[in-house]
Amino acid sequence: MAKVLIAVRNVKMAEFHPETNLFYLYQKASKQLAARNIATLSRMHIISLCLNSTFVILRLLFSYLFGSKTSYLTYILLSAPAFLIEFWFEKIGRPKIGDHGEPVKTGEDLEAKGLTEYLWDVLYWTWGCTGVAALFGNKGWWLWIVIPLYSIWSAYTTYTGMSQGMAGLAGASGDGSVQAESNRQRKMEKRGGQRMQYR
Repeated sequence: MAKVLIAVRNVKMAEFHPETNLFYLYQKASKQLAARNIATLSRMHIISLCLNSTFVILRLLFSYLFGSKTSYLTYILLSAPAFLIEFWFEKIGRPKIGDHGEPVKTGEDLEAKGLTEYLWDVLYWTWGCTGVAALFGNKGWWLWIVIPLYSIWSAYTTYTGMSQGMAGLAGASGDGSVQAESNRQRKMEKRGGQRMQYR
């Protein structure tokens, strides 16, 4: 009976200690994710605004050097993926805040691995190409060719990694049983047991 009372007392104490309450931990994690997403989105928009306005201002100032309709068309065409990625991150990452300041919807984690990480790489590289093109002219856009090459390389390494992983899984089951049998065999021989013979 005393053990039951102690267990009930421990459960009641856990209700009053926020560190052990799962709902409290979930709320804390969602608040942290919402704050991190807001900071990340704000930083992304500020960097994009600075880079793109610098590009346009430099093109207008030095229009006699590299200002033409094709340069603006190239800028719009090759910056479009960055604008689309920004829009997508804003859509999936912006938390919805309720009336009491609590996050109703925290949004997706913008630091997640996989596709999100790849989209950040494309965004950073496009920003770099925009900066180089702003400073050195249209030849800076040739750096943008790295993005499709990186996509092809990433897809290839993912495919080969998966195929090697699947082949390793198929071969691992057979190798593990042989290794287990040989360990058992060694133990039997150490004990002076009868040596096993295979046909």
